[in-house]
Amino acid sequence: MFPEGMDMNALLQQAQAMQEQLQQAQEELANSTFTGSSGGGLIEVTITGGGELIGLRISPEAVDVDDLESLSDLIIAAFRDASGKAADQAQTMFPDLGDMGGMDQMGL
Repeated sequence: MFPEGMDMNALLQQAQAMQEQLQQAQEELANSTFTGSSGGGLIEVTITGGGELIGLRISPEAVDVDDLESLSDLIIAAFRDASGKAADQAQTMFPDLGDMGGMDQMGL
C-alpha cells in the first residue's frame, strides 16, 4: 500500500507539524481584526478573522433619514470590504494544501 522504504514515523511527524502550523495560523487569524470602509470613509466596520462584527462607525454625514437604504448599502459595502481583507489574509496565511505538503510525490 505504501512505497517500499517509506518511513511512516517521518510521515506522521510531518503530518503533525503541518497540523500544528495550520492550527497556529487559524488562531492567529481568529485573533486578528480587519477594518473595511465605504462612502469615502463615511462608514467603517471592524470584524474579527472569524467574521464577527465587533465595531461600526457611522459618520453623521452618512445619515439621511429620507434615504436609509443608501446607509444600509454603505454598511453592507464596508462589511464586504472588511471581509475581503480577512479573506485575503487567510489566503496568505494558509498555503495551498492541495498537495498535502508533498505527499503526492511520495505516491500517496
